[in-house]
Amino acid sequence: MRFKGLAMQIKYVVSSMIFWWRENHLSLEQECQFLKSHGFGIELWPNIKGQDECRYERRNWPRLMAATEDMLVSMRSAEGYNGPLSLEKWAEQIECAKVLNANIVTDLRSLGTSPDCEDFGFASQIIDLAKQFDVKLCLETGKLQDVMKVAGKFDSLWYCLDTGFANLDNENSFRDYVHQLAPKIVHLHLTDNYGWIHDHQPPGLKGGINKSDWRYLLEELQKYDNEIIGSLEMCPSMPSVMLRQATEFLFGELNWPGEPQKQLHHDFAGYNPN
Repeated sequence: MRFKGLAMQIKYVVSSMIFWWRENHLSLEQECQFLKSHGFGIELWPNIKGQDECRYERRNWPRLMAATEDMLVSMRSAEGYNGPLSLEKWAEQIECAKVLNANIVTDLRSLGTSPDCEDFGFASQIIDLAKQFDVKLCLETGKLQDVMKVAGKFDSLWYCLDTGFANLDNENSFRDYVHQLAPKIVHLHLTDNYGWIHDHQPPGLKGGINKSDWRYLLEELQKYDNEIIGSLEMCPSMPSVMLRQATEFLFGELNWPGEPQKQLHHDFAGYNPN
């Protein structure tokens, strides 16, 4: 699954987030087979939503290896109950990534650090372990200055650009994120939103991220010889999403009469069956 020495290429996976609320303990193989049949790899989340058992524990490796055979795999790092995982658990999931030939996508909290931290000892140990096992550790997009400040301290730490997050920042534009991070981007979370909540909708929303910004992202990535995984990171459609898609079509494109009027602050009236 490597393409060293070639011009920039992107290979694609789908985040197992897409199966949230439909998952069960018996579905991993079915999910992998479904994605494989469509030509995609998988980005594994460490847990089935709402459950605590971690997929990356050593006893689960044989099942993970069998389910993802001949697939491109990436992994979202696990977290502890009250903070980052122990170094021992981090070592276990890094070894799991090695077994699956996977990148690990993580964030500042999971690394046990922050931009204001004065002691990067714990994060350094994790990053050194990943380097030892030849596992790419990708820092997921948070506030632009925050991720750059921490990643700038470690040559072997890469970036995961989350396009949805970059579309929500009031201080930095989408293109700021792309321009600043592009030289070390090896992972993408490809998702969209309307600019006010990170609801992980499919790329290409009418009124979402501009097409010109999507083009700019690809143009910038093409300047660097990086091995990139593009992960479609989408939540299953919730009632608000289905209503939005239906009403945009009926009243926005077909111009049907009698469009219902939304109440004030309707954007914050979410519905979560869990």
